[in-house]
This record gives sequence, structure tokens and C-alpha cells, in this order.
Amino acid sequence: MTLEIVPAGASSFGLRLAPDALDRLARFVELLLAANQRLNLTRIVEPAEVERRHLLDSLTCALPVLDALQAGAAWRCLDVGSGGGLPGIPLAIAFPALQVTLLEATGKKAAFLRDALADLQLSSASVVAERAEDAARNPLHRDAYDLVVARALAPLDVALEWCLPFVRPGGVLVLPRGSDLEAQLPGGWIAAKALSARLRPPIPLDLADLPPGRALVVADKLGRTPRAYPRRPGLASRRPLGGPRPARSTSATAASDVEDVGPGQGVPADSAGDSDG
Repeated sequence: MTLEIVPAGASSFGLRLAPDALDRLARFVELLLAANQRLNLTRIVEPAEVERRHLLDSLTCALPVLDALQAGAAWRCLDVGSGGGLPGIPLAIAFPALQVTLLEATGKKAAFLRDALADLQLSSASVVAERAEDAARNPLHRDAYDLVVARALAPLDVALEWCLPFVRPGGVLVLPRGSDLEAQLPGGWIAAKALSARLRPPIPLDLADLPPGRALVVADKLGRTPRAYPRRPGLASRRPLGGPRPARSTSATAASDVEDVGPGQGVPADSAGDSDG
């Protein structure tokens, strides 16, 4: 297939993709849709929508650090709850110097990710098949990554608890979010402070090819993760750091309706594309 939307969409925010990168992104779409027939990786199957709501949305994660990545920064990057490889695989394709790790707890999805990396010849990327709560206790991963990304993993305060323990002091967490973001920010500020981080003002994604209301939440890691975090599996969802939620709306919590399940296990793999999460 030939990508029709991604080249111009990426160029609109300053990312110019090499022909080889566009070929690999197109091949990734083919692999994703083929595997989707047996693994239920995404409800989005129309190629143009896959370009918009998966590829382009994933590539926007580079925006807060675009200058460094385009200059060839050989950073360590972690994609938490990678599912079908989003946003990690598009980022690995766009920025060959980036050392990308895809964290995915579901065994069959992790196997797909390994096969996809081999097919795409992405030697700079690897897969870790663990829950986030467990991997974040491993010294190889804790406070270790320059850049951490995740799409529609959970409500903001829960996603911060799952993701920030991986970010090194001075590193950055980037979370694409949807139109329910404003209501989640107060809890996000509380969670970020508890996790030795600070939220920047959200970055609106005013791109014609993305759904309205998309934005990036960016957290700067100020110090090492307190020993108490992340808590054991299930607690981040049941007792979120941002406090109890007054009501559970479908758009705000679709990716977090998993009480005893960590990222990568039971989280809708395509919720960033199909909802506002």
C-alpha cells in the first residue's frame, strides 16, 4: 500500500519522513491488519483511518522533543502497554537512532510485536513481555528511559502512575489524550507531584487529519521515583492518586475499566483511535 495521509500530516508539524520510513510504515499497516484478524488489535481497519488515527496520532508523540529526535538523539524510549505497537513502532521507524522498547504483558500481542520488528528489520527496537507494575521494579527499567510514551492507557492519574516510574530524572513522558482531558488534569497534577514529576501545559493537536480535541500531556521527571510506586497490580485503578472519580463516563474511563489488570492486559488496544481517551 501507499500512504496518502501521513506524509503531509507529519510535515504539518515539522516531521519530514524519508521514503524508506514511509515504506516501512506502510508495511507495518499491512502487518497490523493481517494480525488483527486473529488477535483483535484494533477496530479500525480502513487504511485511511489507520493512517490518521494510528500512524499520525502516534507520530505526534515526538512533537515535544522533535528537534532532539530529528538531530539523531540515541535516546532510550519505552512504549507502555504497546498493544499493536502503537506508538512505539512508528516512532522507531521515523527515528532510527531511537532505542525503543515495547512493553506488552499479553503474550500473543508480544509475539506479534517481535514478529513485526523482525519483518520491518527494526534492530533498534525490542519487546518486554511484562506488566508495567512489575517491570518498573526492575533496575534495568526503573528511572531509566529518556522518553516514555503511551496511548489511551487509562485515566490520566492512573497512566501517570504506570508510566512515570520508567522515566529517568530529566526525562519526559508524553501521553496523547482526547477531549476529556480538562476534567482529568486536576487529578493528573496531584499524581505527577506524588511521582516526582511536573506537568507542562497541554499541547493542542490542531491537525486537520486528527479527531478534534486531541492534545499531548507532557510530564517532566524531576527526581527519582518514590519507592512506594508503582503500587501492586490493581491499586492504581481502584485507588487513583488523583482521588475518587465522581462518575464513570465511557469516554474518560474506557481504557481504565480493568480493576485488577495492568497495562497491556485487558486494556483496549485501539482505544486511542476509537475514543477520546
